[in-house]
Amino acid sequence: MKYDIVSFGDITIDCFIKLIEARVNCDINDRNCMLCMRFGQKIPFESATEVLAVGNGPNAAVSASRLGLKSALVGHVGADKNGSACLEALKKEGVATEYVRTHENIKTNYHYVLQYEAERTILIKHEKYPYELPVFGEAPRWFYLTSLPAHALDYQLAIAKYAQSNGVKLAFQPGTFQIAAGKDALASVYKAADIFFCNKEEAQKILATDENDIKKLLAGARALGPKIAVITDGRNGAFMMDDSGCWSSPMYPDPAPPQNRTGAGDAAASTMIAYIAMGFEPKDALQRGLINSASVVQHIGAQAGLLTKDELEQWFAKRPADFQVKSF
Repeated sequence: MKYDIVSFGDITIDCFIKLIEARVNCDINDRNCMLCMRFGQKIPFESATEVLAVGNGPNAAVSASRLGLKSALVGHVGADKNGSACLEALKKEGVATEYVRTHENIKTNYHYVLQYEAERTILIKHEKYPYELPVFGEAPRWFYLTSLPAHALDYQLAIAKYAQSNGVKLAFQPGTFQIAAGKDALASVYKAADIFFCNKEEAQKILATDENDIKKLLAGARALGPKIAVITDGRNGAFMMDDSGCWSSPMYPDPAPPQNRTGAGDAAASTMIAYIAMGFEPKDALQRGLINSASVVQHIGAQAGLLTKDELEQWFAKRPADFQVKSF
């Protein structure tokens, strides 16, 4: 089968622990915030909720599937009950799992999400899976490359090389370890990317700069190779640069106070890319991504609020008058 989008990224189970007693300490302008709890004490919590088969890659794969595209995931699970549960969850979402490998002696990833108010702090541990590119019967239309661990560097370079050699468009939404690796280590990935997506703080880290001007950050990101660069900046909105110029959009207004912001960035990026794969202009695709992001934060977990195409278009039809893409 020729897939519309094949996503690459680790599969995990997220356990959301809703905290009761904590505080947040921040520097000026709400920067460098720290989640604080009493040291050496028993800390009560309100609830714990497991969410199966998540992670940047799985979230993107589910997003594409709900929007009606033929979606597959390249990933890894352990030969344990958690791995079986993740595979079943992906299949129920219509995501092809033929490229998901099961390992006898490696556990399925399991992360803890400390939820306080609408924000989250994630405790992560990536199992050391052996990463290698699967054999594709037919080259997909799009690759979606996102969060992978530090030891998967060569694997990511192979993904970029395959995309360039086989006419596959590449979307790149780097995760923690990819950002830490630096732009030079992943130079061929940035060069091969058709679309690059990150937030403002991530862009500053990647470019090793304290620059605050979004237009300069977009130009810096595009200079690495991507044809389209997208940078989000919290409630300030999303910003895009392509050959036609620089564009901005406000965030879609929250219909109710957010439940949790986990997966908001994944929803925005994956939905934008899915709509571009459908033939939409990048500016129009960007707005759909922001709508799906607004839906996701109304739920616990990164996938529960992902919309179908019909649902998303209903939101778009009812959009506020000031929800527009403008040149800047």
